[in-house]
Amino acid sequence: MSLLSAVLAAIAGALMAIQGSLNASLGKLIGVLRATLFVHLIGTIVVVILLVLPFLREPQQRTLRDVPWYLYLGGVIGVGIIYLVAVSIPRLGVAAATTLIIVGQVGTALAIDEMGAFGLQSAPFTWLKGLGLVLLAAGACMLLKK
Repeated sequence: MSLLSAVLAAIAGALMAIQGSLNASLGKLIGVLRATLFVHLIGTIVVVILLVLPFLREPQQRTLRDVPWYLYLGGVIGVGIIYLVAVSIPRLGVAAATTLIIVGQVGTALAIDEMGAFGLQSAPFTWLKGLGLVLLAAGACMLLKK
């Protein structure tokens, strides 16, 4: 594992906690569905701007029609993520909700790794990884205690 990749992943995790908090606060003010809509609209505008910047252009390997249809479900899932995070944070608190989100992510990631799903390289499940998930879940339970 490269140090840069680890740092980028940690930054993404921090940004997810901030994003979830902002979305939850926005949802309290304008409603969760409207907040979800506006978050995605603003994100779309930012991505469109980034796509026109020449130094960010990536070589296109396939046309949009050549990609398996299920790979586009990330957008649909993203709506669910934004909505569910915005609903759970006010009820559980940022730390507890974020930890439970991470438990769900890691559990699902272990299954995806094991299967090599979605065209990704397989990474076998080990009991050490399973123990890590159990300890993470135990930490989430501790954070839920009042």
